[in-house]
Amino acid sequence: MSSPLSDPSLADVFVAHRAQLWRVARQIVNTEDLADDVMQDAYLKLAEGPRDRVAERPIGYCCQVVRNLALDYCRRHRVEASYRTFDIDVETVDVPCHRSPDRRMCEQQVIHAIDEVLSQLPARTRMVFELYRIEGLTQRQIAERLGCALGLVNGLIADAARAVARCRVHMMPAP
Repeated sequence: MSSPLSDPSLADVFVAHRAQLWRVARQIVNTEDLADDVMQDAYLKLAEGPRDRVAERPIGYCCQVVRNLALDYCRRHRVEASYRTFDIDVETVDVPCHRSPDRRMCEQQVIHAIDEVLSQLPARTRMVFELYRIEGLTQRQIAERLGCALGLVNGLIADAARAVARCRVHMMPAP
């Protein structure tokens, strides 16, 4: 049996087998960019993890870390995709410079309807939605700020988005 000082760290094993591990990630997430993200997260997890961690099969352990993170990415992507309930983004609606009185009245009705819907939401849901849509924070930043799970933040944003989507009946098609 070799001493822990002579054994390569899990991070060293990861670097030595990077190409093989990247292929594992790529096969699961289906895109090179996401595979790169998985690899970065996996390396950080291994490099920043406990130094006294010993794996009987280090390459197998590294492979499992990459596989688990890649599956997490896929799950997260699937969940986040299910929260995209709008087919239009209210932030990108083109507002013409010269609006007709009818158009201004309609816009005021939409704003009032959205404000009414948001006021009826639970305070935390409304706050998360405002942090995301108005202040432009990422979901991860919101989760860190509130000290809650990312999944909860995603769910609260989805709840608010569904509520705001009901205001579409007030929207006029663009001229």
